[in-house]
Amino acid sequence: MNVPPARAAKEAGTAASGARDRPESPRQQLWVEEPATRRRMPDPVRTAAVRAVLITSLTLIQAMVAFLAELTGSWLAFPTVLSGVASTVVATWSVLDVWVTRQVWNQRNGVVSVPSSSARQLRRERRAARRAARTAERDAARIRRRDAGRRLSRA
Repeated sequence: MNVPPARAAKEAGTAASGARDRPESPRQQLWVEEPATRRRMPDPVRTAAVRAVLITSLTLIQAMVAFLAELTGSWLAFPTVLSGVASTVVATWSVLDVWVTRQVWNQRNGVVSVPSSSARQLRRERRAARRAARTAERDAARIRRRDAGRRLSRA
C-alpha cells in the first residue's frame, strides 16, 4: 500500500498528538502465567485416564455406527451391536481402572495434607500418644534402676 509522504507525516503527527493528550497506560502483557488451581495428576493415574478417554470415545463411535447400521437395515447391525455391548463393558472397566489407580496411588504415596485434613490430625494424635508412651517407659525404667540400686546397697 503506497501512502504519499505528506499524508503519512500528517497521520504520524495526529497519532503523536493523540498520544500526548491521553495519559499513558501500562501495556497489558499478551500472556500472563497463572498458578494451577489443581495439582497435576500422577503419571499412572493420567495414563489410565487417557486410556479410558480413548476407549470410551471409540465405544461411542462404535455405538453410533451400530445405530446407523440398524437404521439402514444392514447385515452389519447385529455384529456391531454385539461388539458395542462388549466395548461398553471394557469402557466401564477402564473408567473404574482410573478410580482404582487413583486410590492405590493415594494409599501408597499418602494423601496431600491440608490444614483441615482429618488424616493429619489423627497422625498428630498418634504421634503424641507414642511419645507419651515412650516417656512413660523411660521413666519406669529409670525408677526400676533406682530401686535396683537401693536393694543392692541394703543387702
